Amino acid sequence: MALYSEKLMDHFRNPRNMGSIEDANGIGEVGNAKCGDIMKIYLKIENDVVKDVKFETFGCGSAIASSSMATEMIKGKPLSEVKKLTNKAVAEALDGMPPHKMHCSVLAEEAVLSALKDYGERTGKTV
Repeated sequence: MALYSEKLMDHFRNPRNMGSIEDANGIGEVGNAKCGDIMKIYLKIENDVVKDVKFETFGCGSAIASSSMATEMIKGKPLSEVKKLTNKAVAEALDGMPPHKMHCSVLAEEAVLSALKDYGERTGKTV
């Protein structure tokens, strides 16, 4: 059995939504000192919907794949759904991850939540 799923490898080799958003109104950056992964999520939110989302990730293939999948899962979604994103959902959407790489999906969840918090602080809205 392969250590990494085909879907995870596809998101690592062909990441979706990579880059930054110059006029983002929500930015979240998180890191894991133990493994060295750093993840930054940029949100462009209009009318309580994620109109655009990009990421910059410095880290392993699982961190890049988790970032890519998380952005795919929240793009076009209302904030009421986005705030419910979990690391488990990200890992399942990637058809699983090795146990020692689950922290990458946790970073993706934390980065999205951090960006939502930043959006709330910038706009004065409760998310």
